[in-house]
Amino acid sequence: MTCREFSDFLMEYLSGELCASERTEFERHIADCHDCLAYLRSYEETIRIGKAAFADPDAPMPQDVPEELVRAILVSRRREA
Repeated sequence: MTCREFSDFLMEYLSGELCASERTEFERHIADCHDCLAYLRSYEETIRIGKAAFADPDAPMPQDVPEELVRAILVSRRREA
């Protein structure tokens, strides 16, 4: 497996959708490729942080969030609705 193929299979790996042979090849690649292993760990951490950010929709917004960012997000959400 190449690093390019690694990125193509990343979502399926994390969701448990790879067949046994693909999963074995994927895991063999990350055992040998420190860059892809680091990418996988960072991707997993990003998912964890994203889920945690929305765990409590009623939680107050942190004080250090720029007001301009908040306005941009609200405008974008209105456009999608």
